[in-house]
Amino acid sequence: MPDAIVIGSGPNGLAAAIELARNGRSVAVYEANETIGGGCRSAELTLPGFLHDVCSAFHPMGAASAFFRSLDLRRDGLEWIQPDAPLAHPLDDGTAVILERSLDRTADGLGPDGRSYRRLIAPLVADWDKIAEDSLRPLLRIPRHPFAMARLGLVAIRPARMLARSAFRGERARALFAGIAAHSLLPLDAPLTSSFGLVLAVLAHVVGWPIPRGGSQRIADALGSRLRSLGGTIETGRRVRAVGELPPARAYLFDVTPSQLERIAGGRLSSGYRSRLRGYRRGPGVFKIDYALAGPIPWRAQECHRAGTVHLGGTLDEIAACEDAVARGQIPARPFMLVGQQSLFDPSRAPAGKHTAWVYCHVPNGATVDMTERMEAQLERFAPGFRDRVLSRTPMSPAEIERDNENNAGGDISGGSHSGLQYVARPFLRWDPYATSARDLYLASSAAPPGAGVHGLCGYHAARSALRGALA
Repeated sequence: MPDAIVIGSGPNGLAAAIELARNGRSVAVYEANETIGGGCRSAELTLPGFLHDVCSAFHPMGAASAFFRSLDLRRDGLEWIQPDAPLAHPLDDGTAVILERSLDRTADGLGPDGRSYRRLIAPLVADWDKIAEDSLRPLLRIPRHPFAMARLGLVAIRPARMLARSAFRGERARALFAGIAAHSLLPLDAPLTSSFGLVLAVLAHVVGWPIPRGGSQRIADALGSRLRSLGGTIETGRRVRAVGELPPARAYLFDVTPSQLERIAGGRLSSGYRSRLRGYRRGPGVFKIDYALAGPIPWRAQECHRAGTVHLGGTLDEIAACEDAVARGQIPARPFMLVGQQSLFDPSRAPAGKHTAWVYCHVPNGATVDMTERMEAQLERFAPGFRDRVLSRTPMSPAEIERDNENNAGGDISGGSHSGLQYVARPFLRWDPYATSARDLYLASSAAPPGAGVHGLCGYHAARSALRGALA
């Protein structure tokens, strides 16, 4: 009988299992799919020899994760690649704004807004270690670094469009910030959306936006290798439909959504706790397309070829209008898009001379509209001739994304909406958000703090909770 069983082998489930195993507990992981990794997998989705990331692709949070750093996953084969620049944001005038690894080079590229960018971002870069220590854990704790958190909080609480307009005068800086803040999947007039723009910009300067050599699957494989070296076991193709079908254990940790937890745990949970789980809100979905290309994307702005990630959406107001439409359940005519061009920096992703493109846009949760034409129109807008380079494409609707990974309900890849209190208190306000109403059941997914991202910290904190509780 293992001490603990972990349901789900995403980065959080594997992180939870590793933390338990390195504290002397025996652990078994059950995964419904035939491949471990959850949202951190890679596969030949288009043509043979073209390797695509199934969901997550760029990993600033993974590079910044204190838990991942403590494991030193290089020993298990994980190698980070740093693109020449983390991000490019092309504009209709044929130029692009570049988010550089260097804060000073980024500021220099913003012209008159460079000084404002330094004033806004430089203090947060200097404070990052303190900010990370306090922000990447549950909400209801006394901050260890209150002054650093206050410096962040005073600007992070503001809506992204408000901060962009007040901090910057030019469209280039405003557009750059808007695209980064749009990672929140919220209207840019919503409170706290600035936090996404600030944190991801800071991480570009602190750790970059790296990619794993050989695909995101390598992160999951490295975590799986480490777990097995600690004596843990992983069983794939093992779908768990009810707690009652699990073998006996002292603790069960779930890398699943709140709705899945409520369904699987059933009567083991109190009626009040189950009611709160049912009230957990999903976030918007995504529509994703993977491309096999005959050559690199033919960007009009040549500097885009330096970036691992490219944001397509135009100006601040255009991006804000798009995200507002999605929040109101509408399909944007010109979607805001994230483009990954991993093969420019990792030759293992495509045959010699060929390339891949990883592209998605935001849509309402569960949307059924085929976004292919609208997305390719955006690509042609900034990269004329793109369609001529397409050898094969594989679209994935929100429903197909959910079928591939049940955690992505309705295409929601963020583990739940970031709106309101749910952004900082997931799944709901609770002293120990990982513990449930049943002493031996724990929530270890991105529906718990600190939320979305490939960092393993949700699982790590859930494991620490179990070590204080059922496994003490």
